Amino acid sequence: MKYLSTRGGAERLTFEEAVLQGLAPNGGLYVPAEIPALPCDWQTAWADLSFVDLSHRLVSLFVPPTEAEGGIPPEDLHKLISKSYASFRHPDVSPLHRVSEHEWCLELWHGPTFAFKDVALQLLGNLFEYLLVRRNKGGSDREKHTLTVLGATSGDTGSAAIAGLRAKANIHIFILHPHNRVSPIQEAQMTTILDENVHNLAVDGTFDDCQDIVKHLFGDAAFNGKHHLGAVNSINWARILSQIVYYFAGYFALRRQSPDVDLTRLQFVVPTGNFGDILAGYYAKRLGLPMDKLVVATNENDILQRFWASGSYEKAGGEVRATLSPAMDILVSSNFERLLWYLARDTSHAADPEADAGRQVAEWMSSLKATGAMHVSPEQLELARRDFCAECVSNDEPRAAIRRYFSGDSTRAPYLVDPHTAVGFEAANRLLNRAPVPQIILSTAHPAKFSEAVVSSIAADSSEEEAEQFFHAQVLPSQMQGLLDKERRVVRVHGQSLPELVAHTKEIIERDGFHSA
Repeated sequence: MKYLSTRGGAERLTFEEAVLQGLAPNGGLYVPAEIPALPCDWQTAWADLSFVDLSHRLVSLFVPPTEAEGGIPPEDLHKLISKSYASFRHPDVSPLHRVSEHEWCLELWHGPTFAFKDVALQLLGNLFEYLLVRRNKGGSDREKHTLTVLGATSGDTGSAAIAGLRAKANIHIFILHPHNRVSPIQEAQMTTILDENVHNLAVDGTFDDCQDIVKHLFGDAAFNGKHHLGAVNSINWARILSQIVYYFAGYFALRRQSPDVDLTRLQFVVPTGNFGDILAGYYAKRLGLPMDKLVVATNENDILQRFWASGSYEKAGGEVRATLSPAMDILVSSNFERLLWYLARDTSHAADPEADAGRQVAEWMSSLKATGAMHVSPEQLELARRDFCAECVSNDEPRAAIRRYFSGDSTRAPYLVDPHTAVGFEAANRLLNRAPVPQIILSTAHPAKFSEAVVSSIAADSSEEEAEQFFHAQVLPSQMQGLLDKERRVVRVHGQSLPELVAHTKEIIERDGFHSA
C-alpha cells in the first residue's frame, strides 16, 4: 500500500512516511493509492468482534505487515490499538444508543477528553511514538529522530491530541487555538496539561487563521526540515483511517439491536466542520459498508451545504460566524480536498486519471486561495450527490433540539446532547419528516464540554439556577470538576495579519521546541 498527494506529483509514500510527514510538500493531503477489498466473509466474521479487534482488521487493510514495507507487524499493531482504547470508559468504545424508532446515536465521546477525536488521536499518539522509537533503534542521540507535532483546533482536536501525545518520547506538540473562541472547558482541558512537551498557543484570530498558520509552516521547506513537523489534524491520514472503524462498529451494533432494519437505507448523519469525521464514513462506504447517504450537517458556516446545492465551493463573505457549536465554526474544510480528488479522478477521461485528478485539485486549491471560490463540473456534482446530502442548521435550532430531546416525549426517552450533536439531530429530523429511514447520528462530544449552551437550552423549561444544579449534579463528569480552577500554561500569538501570526508562531517553536537556541 502506497500513499500519494491529492495535488499530484510522482511521490509515493509508505504508511510510516505518510503518518510521520502528515502533509505533502506540494500542500496536498495523502490518500491511499487504492481502496483495499474487504474479505468476502466480513459480514459474518466481523459481526461480533470487539472494537479493538474490529479496528485491527480494518486498519490492517491499509498498513503492510512488515517494517521493510513501511508497515507494522500485526502483533505490534494489535498491541498499539489495544493500548489506545484501554483508557476509554465504555467497553464498546463507541456505544450505540437508541433514541427513537428511527434514530440511533453513536456516542463517540467515551475517551479521555470526552470528544470523538479521542478515537483517532489516542491511536495516532501511539503510532507516532512507536515509529519514532523504531527509527531511533541503534542510533546515537546526535542522530535521534524527533517530531514537532503541529495542530490547529476549534476545540476538541487540541485536547484530544494533547491527551494522546503528552509525555511521549521524541515528540513536542504545539496546538494553536483561536483566542476566546473555544468553550471554557475545552480551553481548560488543553492549557491545564503541564507536561514539558506540551505547548498551547492562543492565536489572535479564528480557527481558519490557526489552520492557515499550520499549512504555511508545513509549506516552509526550510522550517519543516529543521523541526521535522508532523500533523495531528485530520490532514493526517492515520486520523481518517482510525475513524473508519466506528462506522463499521455502528453498523454491526444496529444490526444486533434491530435485525429487521433495512440497512441499505441507513443514513449516517454527521455534524461537520473540517470534513474529517464524515470523510471516514465515505471511505467506509467505498470499502463496501452498506448505507444510503452520508448527511453533512452544518451550522451557519455553511460552505459545504452550499457546495452540495450548487457545485460551487466559495467563502461567501469571507467571515466565520460565531455559533452555539464553535468546533464547527470553520470556513474552509481541509479534508474536503480528499473528496475533491476522488470526484476528479472518478470523472476523469484522461489516460492517467490519478495524475489528472492531482492537476485538477491543485488548480481548484489555487483558485480557492486566489479568488475565494472553486467550482466542479455538473458530472462531478452529480457524483458527490450520489453519496452525500447536506443540511444547514441555523443558530437557534440546536438550542431548541437540545431542549426537545432533553424533555422527551411519547416517542423517545429524555436524552441530553451537546450543541454539535444537536446540529446532527436537527438535520436528521428534517430528513425523517421526508422519509422514515434508519439514521445513526454521530455524537461528537459529551454535553458537559459545552456547559453554557446546554444549561441555557434546558433552562427554558426551568429556572437558570435549577438547570445549573441539574447540570453539576447529573451531567458534569467527575474528571471535569474543578478543571477551571487548575493551573494553566498558554502562550499568546499576536498579529494583525497572517504573516505576522506565522512569524510569531515560528519564534515560539524556535524558542520552546527541540531546536531552541
